[in-house]
Amino acid sequence: MSFNGLLSTGCIAEIMRGVEMEKSVVQILGSKRIAGSGEQAERYRLLISDGQYLYSFAMLATQLNEMHHSGQLAEFTVIRIDRFITSVVNRNERGEKRVLIILDLTVVKPGSAVGVKIGNPQPLTEGGNPSGGAASSGAPTRTESAGAVSNGSSYQNRLNSSVSASNSTQSSLQESLTHPINSLSPYQNKWVIKARVMSKSAIRTWSNAKGEGKLFSMDIMDESGEIRVTAFKEQCDKFYDMIEADKVYYITKCQLKPANKQYSTLKNDYEMTMSNETIIQECKDVDASMPGIQYNFVPISQITNMEPNAMIDVVGVCKEASELNTFTAKSSGRELTKREVTMVDSSNAAVQLTLWGADAQNFPTSTNPVVVVKGARVTEFGGGKSLGLVGGSVMKLNPDIDVAHKIRGWYDNGGCDAVINSVSTRTGAAGGSYSTEWMTFHETKEKNLGHGDKPDYFQVKALVHNIKSGNAVYKACPQTDCNKKVVDQDNGQYRCEKCNADFPNFKYRLLVNMLVGDWTSNRWVTVFTELGEQMLGKTSQEIGDALEYNKDEAEQIFSNISFASFIFKLRTKVEFYGDAARNKTTAVAATPVNHKEYNAYLVKNIQELTGIGKN
Repeated sequence: MSFNGLLSTGCIAEIMRGVEMEKSVVQILGSKRIAGSGEQAERYRLLISDGQYLYSFAMLATQLNEMHHSGQLAEFTVIRIDRFITSVVNRNERGEKRVLIILDLTVVKPGSAVGVKIGNPQPLTEGGNPSGGAASSGAPTRTESAGAVSNGSSYQNRLNSSVSASNSTQSSLQESLTHPINSLSPYQNKWVIKARVMSKSAIRTWSNAKGEGKLFSMDIMDESGEIRVTAFKEQCDKFYDMIEADKVYYITKCQLKPANKQYSTLKNDYEMTMSNETIIQECKDVDASMPGIQYNFVPISQITNMEPNAMIDVVGVCKEASELNTFTAKSSGRELTKREVTMVDSSNAAVQLTLWGADAQNFPTSTNPVVVVKGARVTEFGGGKSLGLVGGSVMKLNPDIDVAHKIRGWYDNGGCDAVINSVSTRTGAAGGSYSTEWMTFHETKEKNLGHGDKPDYFQVKALVHNIKSGNAVYKACPQTDCNKKVVDQDNGQYRCEKCNADFPNFKYRLLVNMLVGDWTSNRWVTVFTELGEQMLGKTSQEIGDALEYNKDEAEQIFSNISFASFIFKLRTKVEFYGDAARNKTTAVAATPVNHKEYNAYLVKNIQELTGIGKN
């Protein structure tokens, strides 16, 4: 069978000269997988032929990987390139070398139906010339390329508009041909994306021996995927006030680099950095193809089962809000503002949301708004769970979405009167709330507590035997929403790897290991900052200063609770360190013994064991 005339003869040479071709038909003669660090980084390089020329620098966009996996792009397959871009990767005296990125294609004839190489194609070199010399006089012109050239096509007009917009801040990106986020890679340098801002961080600053600076980042998404964009210094000043969460923007001229997975959980192996050439314009006319922010709401009643530091989406009505509280932070000397908001929902539960800064100041306390938070962080203190906002959190008041209208109707029809449970209530507090099961340390070992998929909680009256005071504090990042341990660089600067910044100061955080015991056994228990300060009666800063400058005072602070009894609420979970399993026990509450309440518990326990008092 003859396949003459099937391919767009000579189209590859035209493409490599920068000519915008439409619906070019080529043949795949081979492919090679380019290994990456993850599924998103997997790329395929194709050897393609137009019957006259061979070219081996064709890349398959990642959204087309599945076609390769399923065998649709086997050797000898004939395809039509429906959408592509080229990127210049090298220029020299012989011309420029381009990479062809295929964004969309159609299989014209499967490789099994063709079975042979069509024509006698020759390799194409840099500058769009066949190997062995300059382009021959018989090289095809645009009108001779088997209809492959688009004269005045809408595709070319829109792409030219995109290029023009990328080169001038005065040009509008509205008419640009946009590219999906998951098609971007360092191989490209001419693209425009249209994306919605999922979240925007606060501005962070740093100071080190090389100078000072600031940055902010935003997470954006379109129908194909998501990616993080970071702005430094001048770009931070230029774009921070312009960017708003949940709005849609056209973005072009950012630099792509491999993503740092330590600081981002987005499903993209690349991230963007703004440059001096970056252009961002708001999209005023958002169509239905642009997805909105996706939520995975957790009922408030279920927050009590969430792990500390878990990130969740939550919706509720503000039942009440505290007065604005302004105070000076001991660790940094900065003036802070804070407000506590109580949220309720139809799971008949309430939770406390802590707001800081502008969020606290601007919150409407008198209108009971519907509050939607994407990316709230779960915190735990005294056995109760609360919520807080972090750098990537997005809070909306009275948003125009179905779930917000539904919960408003529930609240206005008296739903909040049924709310009797607050997941933020501390357990084991004075007054005696003993909802957690009482056990001895021996019983917890017999029952293998902590060996399940989730942590176990129990309550015990125990005595403090010993405290490891030498490493009871650590130096942490001074940022309000970061408690990462900093590295002392011995030059007056402290580096936080999480924030990727240096600071001239730090804050102390408690991390106390104490040996506690009941009448059956002893156990090492970890106590964190808030609870440690409560038990020791001193702030982390005071304890840290004492350990550094006055060892005798520090020892007295710790000895004050030696042999003191507490009602502990403990969390236990087996964790693996290398191949070794260790049952890690953490105190979530510790209160002095209320002997009246405790004796009542003992009497009730004796009655249950002996049957006394039963009818």
